[in-house]
Amino acid sequence: MMDLDFLERLIKALDESSVDSLEIERGGTRVSLAKTPRQTTMVAPQALLQPMAAAPPTSPDASAEGAAPAAAPPHVSSNLVDIESPMVGTFYRGPAPDAPPYVDTGTDVALGDTLCIIEAMKLMNELECEMRGTIVEICVENAQPVEYGQVLFRVDPA
Repeated sequence: MMDLDFLERLIKALDESSVDSLEIERGGTRVSLAKTPRQTTMVAPQALLQPMAAAPPTSPDASAEGAAPAAAPPHVSSNLVDIESPMVGTFYRGPAPDAPPYVDTGTDVALGDTLCIIEAMKLMNELECEMRGTIVEICVENAQPVEYGQVLFRVDPA
């Protein structure tokens, strides 16, 4: 249990710092503090795997001036499944910088296979596959930051 004095000191420290949010667990109690409000939603693991929707057609006039055109996926299939990031963090394809990646394009994956690591607040979180299939596209470069809900992989289900 956290005492009120400790919580007040945490709030004051957060207010006086450039940090936007803070989460701490102490004695079985977890407290999250944030300067800017955030929307929180609980997502079931199955909700992270969503069928890829077809993109609406766009006209050349709709693109912003100077914007590069988006590259089309190498193999467009109506049954591809997007695997999205369950958190904000840094995406790593392998367990170490000198180690081979967990998966590559064309790799057959099974339920429970590790796809990547997402580092969040110095914690390494392994993202496990929740289906059988083949990796068709890897949408993020190694060591790049990712956002919650950002597509990491496209999988052709078996």
